[in-house]
Amino acid sequence: MRCLVIEDEADTSRYVCKGLREAGYTVTACATGQEGMDYATGADWDVIVMDRMLPGGIDGLAIVGQLRALGKKTPVIIVSALTNIEQRVSGLRGGADDYLSKPYAFSELLARIEALIRRAVPGQDATQLQVADLQLDLRTMRVTRDGRSIALQPREYRLLEYLMRHEGQVVTRTMLLEAVWDYHFDPQTNVIDVQISRLRTKVDKDFGTVLIHTLRGVGYCLSATAPEPHV
Repeated sequence: MRCLVIEDEADTSRYVCKGLREAGYTVTACATGQEGMDYATGADWDVIVMDRMLPGGIDGLAIVGQLRALGKKTPVIIVSALTNIEQRVSGLRGGADDYLSKPYAFSELLARIEALIRRAVPGQDATQLQVADLQLDLRTMRVTRDGRSIALQPREYRLLEYLMRHEGQVVTRTMLLEAVWDYHFDPQTNVIDVQISRLRTKVDKDFGTVLIHTLRGVGYCLSATAPEPHV
């Protein structure tokens, strides 16, 4: 998935780009309105994340307006410190598909991006997640593997659901802390390691194929095949 990030705050841009790359996206970043206009209209993107207030005389609304004028339906999410109702409404009416107020958690941004991409791809809403012979029913919260029921604690279920929604992608500790534990800081504990170990015992033990993989120093990946090592 190709993502364009248009953000003039350097620290924010680095943080978002790093998180998106860790989540498996190919990311291009730019920092001014003119660069954003050129990149956004000059190539095809799966999603665009852009600040509303940009240097260079061209703001986010002008960029999304030009995209729509050209007939491009690229999903666009605006992230902005302009957060009152009138400003959010003007952003959505100006052509944006979503509007996220600063400050925000990266996990929420990622979830919104995933939702936009799902809506952009024809198909029915999933009620079941499946990786190899592992199945998770989102309606009943029932988990099975090879037809055998697996009993999970609530936190284990949330952890497995998150991993399955990111099948084949490297999920970092930061992403898990935000999405599963609602921590926006590192508690400096081994809570993730403990839960991953418990989940492995239930999901992988006694089955022929290992699904939960550890990429040491990077994060975790749920996949029927071992991921390529990061260097």
